[in-house]
Amino acid sequence: MPRVAIVTGGAGALGQAVTLRLLTDGGVVAVPWVVDKERERLTARVPAVARDRLFEEHCDVTDAAAFAAHVARVRSKHGRIDALISLVGGFAGGTLLETDRAAWDRMLALNLTSAYTATHTVLPGMRDARSGRVVLVASRAALTPSAGFIAYTVAKAGIVTLVQALAPEVRDLGITVNAVAPSTMDTPGNRAAMPDSDRKGWVPVESVAAAIAWLASEESAHVTGTVVAV
Repeated sequence: MPRVAIVTGGAGALGQAVTLRLLTDGGVVAVPWVVDKERERLTARVPAVARDRLFEEHCDVTDAAAFAAHVARVRSKHGRIDALISLVGGFAGGTLLETDRAAWDRMLALNLTSAYTATHTVLPGMRDARSGRVVLVASRAALTPSAGFIAYTVAKAGIVTLVQALAPEVRDLGITVNAVAPSTMDTPGNRAAMPDSDRKGWVPVESVAAAIAWLASEESAHVTGTVVAV
């Protein structure tokens, strides 16, 4: 029986790599999306043989009610949710004095509150099934903070703490909670934002997707509360 995963942000640069990897592994993948062009690019990349295992639905994950309805439809269609992979996020630079309240709130909403909303919505079904995988995305910036993008760094540090605090809460329910912490990923957005950067050390999104796919798999049952640096 194919494993069923929800991948929030599954039409973005990393999200497409994760979605394609899970489909290649034989899984069923639900992708709530908000950007038309991203969804079109994802759909075009999915092989015909896997299209019946991809469930795409317009849904703003930061809207708790809309996401709850999406989760209910996935459960109704497939009977369960084996894995939640929360990839919704965003980046903004700026020191503390350069960061106004709106920018601060936006970084927390996109990177941390979105993960809370997704996890809080999906966990009850996993609890009832006594099985599940939750995979969140932190950042190298949260592990070795540096100056210049404080709101983003604090939000991603919140992901690390969320993983470490939630894992023992649900461990005895058969649910694992882990995160990946990529360094700079080789994406079109990063190339456009940093055109003169040395990309030698940039991480392919496929490498991050491979780590996420393993953490979302049955084989990772004894790994929880961990942040995997990629």
